[in-house]
Amino acid sequence: MDSIIKRKTIRWMKIELGAVLIVVALTISACSGNVTPAPLQDELPPTPYPDTPSPARIDGPRVEAPAIIELEMFDELNGWAVTDTQIVRTNDGGITWYNVSPPDMVETGYSVGTFFLGNDHAWVQKPDLEKYPNSGTLYRTTDGGRSWDNFVVPFSGGDLSFVDAEHGWALADLGVGAGSNAVAVFQTTNGGASWEKTYTNDPNDKDASDSLPLGGIKSDLIPLDMNTAWVTGVTYAPGEVYLYRTIDGGRSWKQVGLPLPPEAPNFELGIDKDQMKFVSPADAYLALRMSGDATETAVYVTHDAGNTWRLTPTVLDGAGASSFLTGQDAILYNGEQFQVTHDGADSWTAVAPDMAFGETFVTMDFVNSMSGWVITIDPSTNHRSLYRTQDGGLTWLPVVP
Repeated sequence: MDSIIKRKTIRWMKIELGAVLIVVALTISACSGNVTPAPLQDELPPTPYPDTPSPARIDGPRVEAPAIIELEMFDELNGWAVTDTQIVRTNDGGITWYNVSPPDMVETGYSVGTFFLGNDHAWVQKPDLEKYPNSGTLYRTTDGGRSWDNFVVPFSGGDLSFVDAEHGWALADLGVGAGSNAVAVFQTTNGGASWEKTYTNDPNDKDASDSLPLGGIKSDLIPLDMNTAWVTGVTYAPGEVYLYRTIDGGRSWKQVGLPLPPEAPNFELGIDKDQMKFVSPADAYLALRMSGDATETAVYVTHDAGNTWRLTPTVLDGAGASSFLTGQDAILYNGEQFQVTHDGADSWTAVAPDMAFGETFVTMDFVNSMSGWVITIDPSTNHRSLYRTQDGGLTWLPVVP
């Protein structure tokens, strides 16, 4: 009995002590005029993801609520993005952003081309409008944007792609007209400091070739290595697929045949930007948009480095952005919901998000089957926001409202 009384007495004393401390704290607050200390300059803003670690500050000015146009995340914390005026980086999952732009660049947005290769290496291509399409400036960083080199290059814009820090390709846009698109293919072996033209289909060039047809709008160049690459696009002709491969560094090209769904001849077929991706040296996905009275997506896979392609069993309703993750995992968005596969596109499961993105959806980027980001834009105000999911697309919270 004495021990019980003793425990109750101790408990009562703790309660009384806590009450006294609360009263003292309130008294001190009242005497000080209820002044709330100002947050430190480097203090992170409130976040809907309280479990996210607070990493070291990136070397660059903080950017509050950047209006993100393009996003490239490499894991759940680290990534790059492009705004109208800046190149920015995050290392806390998109909560905090830092300006790491080249020092003399005042405009980015849709006017520049970019390629990001991990946390340290990035390239930004700025066109020279007075010498378009034959000149531009390529900026390169090898230290995450702390410093930049710049090089004058023999093309203005197009699709950049690097297989490592030194070796890369460029599909240079030479002009579009009447459903045709002239291009040139360049390669670099010194990180972009100099480029060699290996191909052009420009009929005004005496060295032009037609192995990569002039007709059709080109969307991407996807390299496997410095010998083998694909060019994708759209021809705006029913039943025709624009997919060509080179195995000699871009000097010659050959059309790749795909097994088409039975209804394909009635559709306009296109491989849009970022709709083909290698997830390993052997494994790749390709999403073929089929547009007609309705819009559908046929998904292809390869497991032999693109030598052969297999049409997967299910043609999906709608078309939109995709994140190809591993040989087993991929996520597509069709305008209303996410389609998720965990068996290499043999079967798909629909995931309905808890918010209707609708016409506000711009693009998405998943780094694994659970963690992803969506960029939205308000059509009435052009305000851009960034949302994140950590449960595979079911629930979304803003990281940049």
